[in-house]
Amino acid sequence: MSNIIVLGAGMVGSTMAIDMTKKHSVTLTDFSEKALEKAIKKCDKLIPEVLDVTNKDLLKETIKSFDLVICAVPGFLGFETLKTIIEAEKNVIDISFFPENSLELDTLAKEKNVTAIVDCGVAPGMGNIILGNYNEKLDLTDFECLVGGLPKVKKWPFSYKAPFSPVDVIEEYTRPARYVENGHLVVKEALSDCEFVDFEGVGTLESFNSDGLRSLIFTMPHIKNMKEKTLRYPDHIEYIKVLKSSGFFSEEKITINGTLVSPLEFSSKILFNEWKLEDTEEELTVMRITLKGTNKKGEKKTITYILHDEYCNKTNVSSMARTTGYTATAAANMFLDGLFSEKGVFPPELVGKYDVCFDYILKYLADRNVIYTLEES
Repeated sequence: MSNIIVLGAGMVGSTMAIDMTKKHSVTLTDFSEKALEKAIKKCDKLIPEVLDVTNKDLLKETIKSFDLVICAVPGFLGFETLKTIIEAEKNVIDISFFPENSLELDTLAKEKNVTAIVDCGVAPGMGNIILGNYNEKLDLTDFECLVGGLPKVKKWPFSYKAPFSPVDVIEEYTRPARYVENGHLVVKEALSDCEFVDFEGVGTLESFNSDGLRSLIFTMPHIKNMKEKTLRYPDHIEYIKVLKSSGFFSEEKITINGTLVSPLEFSSKILFNEWKLEDTEEELTVMRITLKGTNKKGEKKTITYILHDEYCNKTNVSSMARTTGYTATAAANMFLDGLFSEKGVFPPELVGKYDVCFDYILKYLADRNVIYTLEES
């Protein structure tokens, strides 16, 4: 049994902490006592501790006695928190979706003799793991990831519920999207290149460019075509574009009755109520990973992995928490079991390249009924 600390008691963070209690002693931290109380009601094995991760000295002091750190803080806190964990010479599994390039911390991690597995969720995360594995088996030319979290019940106008902070969701809608086409990096506005895509069991969805390739741009430069697109129900994107074009996502403060207000903060407050996913509200996660390339015999191959996961009534855990969190806890247990011990910063594709890691993670997820279906042609 290892001694684990989880930073962040949100929906995904608390799910990971609870999952880790099956084999380990787990301390769960958060700035919010309310969030900790909510998690403890679900699992009394957890050891709660109030912690402000922006207090770097306190963070280093708090984590120093633990065998592994699992980081699930909001994206805007992610990079600095990860850096502090590495400076404290602690191994870490990280799912915080921050805009900075995590590979900038690779040298520091090697100096500190630290293993940091980053972006270890569903997407980025499992898509990278699958790509990393098949990159060893095929001469790949194409990678496409289509992914989205959706409510079961469509409510006008947005037909969407956020499993995490609206600020992080809006970030997906405002951060320029990067993809690779014919070997060249292309940067486009988020929400661009909308297409309709059919998914069995769900129907027609709308896909749009989002900045989900992240580390793949740097670790897989030989793959000529790579793209990640987010999925939503039809018409969602049009309403988001209206808000975006009208300035509701601007960070530049405006004066209202003598008070400076950020349109982004205002919009987030409004959308928090509109998008709030209730504790037992049913939702689903859909993903389709498509890889194209040739095998060693020169035969063209298309590899497709499909995920359709739904809210679990048995455990009362949301699909997004299951698909994101259990990928990270799979990596955590894999690391603690000694299957991966390299030092530095590792995006998931650099872990999934090893069959033993790839097989471990897929089995771990399948044991929790998160099933990736493989189709080959």
